[in-house]
Amino acid sequence: MNINIYYGGRGIIDDPTLFVINKMQEILEELRVNVTRYNLYECKNSISTLPQTLKEADGIILAATVEWYGIGGDMQQFLDACWLFGDKEKIAKIYMCPVVMSTTYGEREGKLSLSTAWEILGGLPCSGICGYIENTVTLEMNEDYIRIIEKKAENMYRAINQHVTSFPASNQAVIQKVAVAKNIDLTPQETEQLSQYVSDDSYVQRQKKDIQELTDLFRNMLSEEAADGEEEYLAAFRRCFKPQAGFHAEYSFALDEKKKKLILSVQGPKLECRYGIAEKPDVELQLSRQSMEEIINGRMTFQRAFMSGAMKTKGDFRILRTLDQLFLFEQKK
Repeated sequence: MNINIYYGGRGIIDDPTLFVINKMQEILEELRVNVTRYNLYECKNSISTLPQTLKEADGIILAATVEWYGIGGDMQQFLDACWLFGDKEKIAKIYMCPVVMSTTYGEREGKLSLSTAWEILGGLPCSGICGYIENTVTLEMNEDYIRIIEKKAENMYRAINQHVTSFPASNQAVIQKVAVAKNIDLTPQETEQLSQYVSDDSYVQRQKKDIQELTDLFRNMLSEEAADGEEEYLAAFRRCFKPQAGFHAEYSFALDEKKKKLILSVQGPKLECRYGIAEKPDVELQLSRQSMEEIINGRMTFQRAFMSGAMKTKGDFRILRTLDQLFLFEQKK
């Protein structure tokens, strides 16, 4: 059995939807299900081709976070692509479980929106999950909530395994009569190739040459910046490190526009700085590059960044407060 998860949130540390789909993935994998996750915020340039990933799926989970209003642009764009380019015959056999967690108002409307969209596409909706979670910690610490999530994952597995049937939905009947989409057997790339401009062979060759030149240019620029990117901020932390006797901790910084995390491992008088992955950091922090620059240049402390909301944290807050004692950044004039 194959189940795909399509996550339409922003991927921030305290997103409650991430906790829910992580727990569901864990349960499904225990049931020997092959689970593949697609983070839509990482696939912005290829969302139009994602419907192709539905071909091997027996079921999917559409997960979104309501932070302001609705399910978000990335999820809507993915559903649009399913309508335009998806294989409707295959979609008609795929079960979908909606997961919508909200940090504001609108989780029920979001769940209904996903279920309705999937029914219009011709798919089979399962009972989903929706809820308002102000603080992710309350979700993680509540055993009753965790049992609900586990039960939903098990129910989805049973529905797919037993090919559970459901009554026809009225919106499917209506859509067949008044809004039947034209069958598009072409990929987005093939559709583009049929345009009046691309049908001109000389135009095609000129565009290919321009694209190749731009590709080479940006490849060289990225290779030159890669070395600096891997060392960014490391020298500043090493230079301003003030060891605390007997103190041991590991910090993981998630910085905007950086794929790898900045890891600071403090072992008494020793400091290890690197970019990579920490298995079990004591404190996880998320902040923008601008906020990190403010801290490095001594115009803001870690404590002030946390209190002002410029930095989000997860972990032992006592260890978090030690950051300003370990790293004394002087304000640059």
